[in-house]
Amino acid sequence: MRLSLPQLERDSRHPHHIAEVIETATTEFLAQCLEPDDLSFPMMPPFGSWVTSWDEESGNQIYAVVYYATTTPIDSVHRARALGLSIDELREQQPQIFAMLKTEFRAAIAGFAPPDDADNGTGQKIATATRQPSRIYQYIPPRPPQIHQGVYRCIPEQIVHFTERFDFLRTLLQVPGAPVDALTAATIREIYQLRQYDRPWLVEAGRTLSILLRDDYDRLRLILNQIHP
Repeated sequence: MRLSLPQLERDSRHPHHIAEVIETATTEFLAQCLEPDDLSFPMMPPFGSWVTSWDEESGNQIYAVVYYATTTPIDSVHRARALGLSIDELREQQPQIFAMLKTEFRAAIAGFAPPDDADNGTGQKIATATRQPSRIYQYIPPRPPQIHQGVYRCIPEQIVHFTERFDFLRTLLQVPGAPVDALTAATIREIYQLRQYDRPWLVEAGRTLSILLRDDYDRLRLILNQIHP
């Protein structure tokens, strides 16, 4: 029997609500993707993409970058096995397969935004999931999001606003257990595209990396080669 996450009906769910926090720590959190209501796999957020959640107590909106994602059986004892079927054939012949899998991802916290004065400290999570806060801090917040907080996909305007400064690059280069060079390159690529190929922004990002990696030219060159604007 499937043990599913408690969640709202699809029609009443915010369109950017993609996951729920199931493990949390000071610098990162683990989230489980919400189940689709059709026979398909849960949406796996791309490597280097941006998500947001909340610290309920302070109302801080937490910004984070996805650095690891996996789809595995809900039953940790039995591994999935190859069936030799296409996705359409699985839907036709083995539809229960989709109810036996879960998709999870880890996201490194890159900064936060305190609640605006109009929020009165409540955060207004769903209503402000796509807000552009007036204040942004690119360092680790006092607390991460709590267990069972919703996780939302950031809209382009939020990402562009958050990345006006470049302090977040230092955080990405220090994520433990992550392929940090590839993560940094993937994140810069996405931001550059969202900024409509803003060349001055890309040049400034490269300058920041050159300062952070001034003693490791090989790593700097590797990251810059992966950006390929």
